[in-house]
Amino acid sequence: MVNNFVKQPILWANALTKQVNTGDQQLTILQNINLEINAGEAVAIIGASGSGKSTLLGLLAGLDVPTSGKVHLDGVDIFTLDEDNRAALRGRVLGFVFQSFQLLSALTAIENVMLPLELSGINDAQITAQKLLERTGLAMRLNHYPKQLSGGEQQRVAIARAFATQPKLLLADEPTGNLDSATGIQIIELMFELNREHGTTLVLVTHDEALSKRCSRQIRLANGKLIQ
Repeated sequence: MVNNFVKQPILWANALTKQVNTGDQQLTILQNINLEINAGEAVAIIGASGSGKSTLLGLLAGLDVPTSGKVHLDGVDIFTLDEDNRAALRGRVLGFVFQSFQLLSALTAIENVMLPLELSGINDAQITAQKLLERTGLAMRLNHYPKQLSGGEQQRVAIARAFATQPKLLLADEPTGNLDSATGIQIIELMFELNREHGTTLVLVTHDEALSKRCSRQIRLANGKLIQ
């Protein structure tokens, strides 16, 4: 018997274009982007500042809407969904790590990690969050607020939060951009260790060539276009 089953990429984009109006002219940020990312890959999106890297990441996550084109995430055409259903899909499939950490200042470290677990209806959120923070080296910082933590510690909390719901896909936007080089190296090691342990697909935006070379594949953008 012939097996006709073809495994779909966890993420793919087709003819993805993003334009914005700036006064009397139209600015093209991304033009006709086509890409596929398979489960288990670690992919770096690289390119000069202003090349469209972060815009592409936002579109792949459904955080922004393209001018034209499609994105399929875990088999779902995300721009056929309304914002509430896109958010629900993100909650099930995605984890995020941002350059600016994006922690909630009114919540402690453990509360920040518990939040996506509670929103997903996961039992034992506190136990899961505590184990993740211990795994990231923050056992003594569980009840500290973001303002009481260093930049590296805040990013560790953000990484723990990103992995909390065991997402299929982790998106990271310049995860070491606000850190000194030594701290950045520690964060990179932690992120790749957790990625291996959880079997997550990783897509990251970075200016750091050394970080990009840790990935199995690089996608280079220049002037909003994909450079093979």
